[in-house]
Amino acid sequence: MASDRSIAELLKQLTEQTRTLVRDEIRLATLELKDKGKKAGVGAGLLGASGMVTLYGVGTLIAALVLVLATAMDAWLAALIVAVVLFAVAAVLALTGKREIEHAGPPVPEEAMASTKQDVASVKEHVAHRGDPNDHRPTETVHR
Repeated sequence: MASDRSIAELLKQLTEQTRTLVRDEIRLATLELKDKGKKAGVGAGLLGASGMVTLYGVGTLIAALVLVLATAMDAWLAALIVAVVLFAVAAVLALTGKREIEHAGPPVPEEAMASTKQDVASVKEHVAHRGDPNDHRPTETVHR
């Protein structure tokens, strides 16, 4: 009977059941993450393939533009004009991207670091005044 079991036996059973439950939950979470990872991988692969096909489509459109221009001028001149325009667009995009990166600043979480320094200073101040029995100032609470 359950009432006849000692507290030690009940605690042992509770520990074993808890350990089993945790292991089962970890296994379930692992299987779920693997399944989601596979689906995400397939989705990423399909997006990559879509990007490649789009790139080929853009290349074909550029070739069509060259062929259209070739009806009015020599083919080599048409290709040269299209190439110069593409390089100009690439240069504008590169300069704009560079400017955006420079405006972003260094990849350092400056606000989080400042907040952490403030927290450390506050704790140090609290610890320093804690040992002083004559200090009756209320401790400040940092609100975010």
